[in-house]
Amino acid sequence: MYENIKIKLNKLKNNKAFELSVVAVIIISALEIGAKTFQLPDSAISVTHILDIFITLFFLFEISVRFIADDDKRNFFKKGWNIFDTLVVLISLIPINDSEMALLARLIRVFRVLRMVSVVPELRVLINSLIKALPQLGYVILLMFIIFYIYAAIGSFIFNEINPKLWGDIAISMLTLFRIMTFEDWTDIQYETMEVYPMSWIFYLSFIFFTAFAFLNMVIGIVVNVMEDEHAKMRQEKQEASNTPTIEDLHKEIHELKQLIKRNFPNS
Repeated sequence: MYENIKIKLNKLKNNKAFELSVVAVIIISALEIGAKTFQLPDSAISVTHILDIFITLFFLFEISVRFIADDDKRNFFKKGWNIFDTLVVLISLIPINDSEMALLARLIRVFRVLRMVSVVPELRVLINSLIKALPQLGYVILLMFIIFYIYAAIGSFIFNEINPKLWGDIAISMLTLFRIMTFEDWTDIQYETMEVYPMSWIFYLSFIFFTAFAFLNMVIGIVVNVMEDEHAKMRQEKQEASNTPTIEDLHKEIHELKQLIKRNFPNS
């Protein structure tokens, strides 16, 4: 009985129509959350309330299907995305009213949009790549901080008298350099200092070269390398999964063996 239910739920989980329906419900959830930020009439509020109940029950059904159909239930909650989805679903069961937990329930409903990441494998690869790239990015960030610190100290010493609001101390100077790195009206800052120090353009262009160009390319290179590794792992997992027989395949083979035995040994 349980095995038959498990087989049916596994078919449902792997069904493309069911996967698309999950994506559709996530999109509807995002639209419903966005609609609540507007001033709505009472009829529309009632509709959003009904939608919220439907979405919550659908997600509860979907996570239950995934859990029951999973062959390795002991390790189901060892996967980060399964934990995230389960927490979002369980906390979404908290009713939105005037209770102390109402704010938490509303915030969690906003995070339901992130379930799109756990549903779409390509998005999971992107997030996993960013997370795995963080240790390598840490050294790049440290080196960038050193460059920021050096240039901020130089800028504070040289340009302090020109504009104390931008170069008053090393902390403010680092904020100014961040503005320059993001190209937010950085030429105004450059022209202001060039009126006193005509060669100060070297300071700005060298800083932009180190941060906006060199370090940005380093970050992109690290993330791309990790993403290639993640894509290779995903392709390998798909290949292994395609070669691994499912419970349904085993049942079919057992049934075929029984039929073969009955034909060859009718009296047994």
